[in-house]
Amino acid sequence: QVQLVESGGGLVQAGGSLRLSCAASGRTFGGYAMGWFRQAPGKEREFVAAMVGSNGGTVYADSVKGRFTISRDSAKNTGYLQMNSLKSEDTAVYYCAAGIFSTSYKGYGYWGQGTQVTVSS
Repeated sequence: QVQLVESGGGLVQAGGSLRLSCAASGRTFGGYAMGWFRQAPGKEREFVAAMVGSNGGTVYADSVKGRFTISRDSAKNTGYLQMNSLKSEDTAVYYCAAGIFSTSYKGYGYWGQGTQVTVSS
């Protein structure tokens, strides 16, 4: 079992930055791929970014490529999503997840509770 807790969300102006954190407890987080997903009101949960291992490959949604960076610190058992040049369309609840390396939510068996990110224009 892996328990995930996100933090770092909040209200930011367009063009600003936020860094989300995903603290893992239970089994070693490093044994799983990490994914970030988001869900805006009235929309389905969508893939944002994923990373395999601690220094492994990464993949990003086209909508965030070049603006967001996924990373993880094995020593702290924590993952991160650095979000720069935020846009109003990035407003959503952001979830971290642990599972297999995938762009589909179906690949992840462990989820955090989510953290709200609101970007004002």
